[in-house]
Amino acid sequence: MKKQELIHLHGLLAEVSADVETHFGSELDLSTYEEMGVRPTSIHKSKTDHKAAVFALARGITEDMGEDVEERVPAAAD
Repeated sequence: MKKQELIHLHGLLAEVSADVETHFGSELDLSTYEEMGVRPTSIHKSKTDHKAAVFALARGITEDMGEDVEERVPAAAD
């Protein structure tokens, strides 16, 4: 993935995290992401920094969503 694409993905995930907090009223634990200091607008940061930030942000979003799931649905086609 190119750096520009990674920055775009980073921006999209930042929007998703903001929407999750707004619409579901839950505070996401994004402490690992926040400590990195890499934002989608930090275009001077390296591709590696953005990649790590994307993974940390995605992990913060999905870990919060995983806590809300009570019963798993089996993956089967009809």
